Amino acid sequence: MSATSGNNVKLRPSDGTPLPDPTLYRQLVGSLIYLTVTRPDIAYAVHLVSQFMSAPRTTHFSAVLRILRYLKGTLFHGLHFSSESSLALHAFCDADWAGDPTDRHSTTGYCFFLGTSLISWRSKKQTVVSRSSTEAEYRALADATSELLWIRWLLQDMSVSQSTSTPIYCDNQSAIQIAHNDVFHERTKHIEIDCHLVRHHLQHSILRLLSVASADQTADIFTKSHPPGQFGSLVSKLNLGSTLPT
Repeated sequence: MSATSGNNVKLRPSDGTPLPDPTLYRQLVGSLIYLTVTRPDIAYAVHLVSQFMSAPRTTHFSAVLRILRYLKGTLFHGLHFSSESSLALHAFCDADWAGDPTDRHSTTGYCFFLGTSLISWRSKKQTVVSRSSTEAEYRALADATSELLWIRWLLQDMSVSQSTSTPIYCDNQSAIQIAHNDVFHERTKHIEIDCHLVRHHLQHSILRLLSVASADQTADIFTKSHPPGQFGSLVSKLNLGSTLPT
């Protein structure tokens, strides 16, 4: 069972009928937002239902109940942090282009690992409409770069300096090519600031961009819903599982 029902679930503001009293919905979603601090597997699902806090409807409440049923079945699941893990930082970055059925905004997803330990993740609706999947991916890449700078600073402050550039795995070849291209084309002018941000830190060896197959893109779990089998595979890549002793 996954935290959302079915493959690539789409919720709309007009789905279902209005809840007579939205108080319980808001309380539950507020608690779920807090829970995402330790449960990255529900990050996308909670990101989805949190968009309807102002006027929740029955369909949205059903989605919240499904998340709660999923949590009940995985009550003792948590992140594993191995004492033998390396302290090398790497990241995965992805975007679901125009995935919101209401306004066609894209969703950014990224996650950072310190060795095998997941230490940071994000599922976030982009603030503007992207005109191509490459543009959506590049905006996600810029967000991941900003997070990378903060994490590297934090690690350095804790005497865990990163001596080499941090690999960020991306499954969009066009976005990687734009980052390495010094010439701005007409189609990239509207994301020029993001281009400069990523390219600047790429040239200063803070990060390096590596291609990854879409099937191996761990950050995909933060951009869309998945059928149970694929969802379970992605969760295992987060190093998240039962904390009960065997």
